[in-house]
Amino acid sequence: MVETTVALDSFDAKILDVLAVDGRISVTALADRIGLSKSPTQARLRKLEADGVIRGYRALFDPILLGRDHVAFVEVRLTDTREVALTAFNRAVLEVPQIEQCHMIAGSFDYLLKVRTQGMTDYRQVLADFISTLPHVAGTSTYVAMQAVKEEGVAPVPPVG
Repeated sequence: MVETTVALDSFDAKILDVLAVDGRISVTALADRIGLSKSPTQARLRKLEADGVIRGYRALFDPILLGRDHVAFVEVRLTDTREVALTAFNRAVLEVPQIEQCHMIAGSFDYLLKVRTQGMTDYRQVLADFISTLPHVAGTSTYVAMQAVKEEGVAPVPPVG
């Protein structure tokens, strides 16, 4: 899979920075914030969406208020790391809603998962019923988070090009 980089100028970067924090901002307010008029701002927004830079908009929920305050990071070691095995693992991970994030890692294990559940009992069930049964899993190691110090998912966007 080859990915290309989309060239962003300073206005595009500002648009993304504002939307990362306030995805519900009106186009008029966005235009005011970045220093352009409404029409060019709207055109840039549509282009960023069409180019796939902006993949969508969504609401962020407070997981603690929803009773999902247990976070575990799980190292996963696979029995097979050929492309067919990795593809099978990747597809299966997408079907487990408790897995918030999945990253392939270059290191002593193959994947790092971020798993969010309602508590340790719920996590043990997810581990037993879903994670341990994912294709090609040889073993796992779990690390339970005690506190989220920073969990924003927002980083400034530098202009490219």
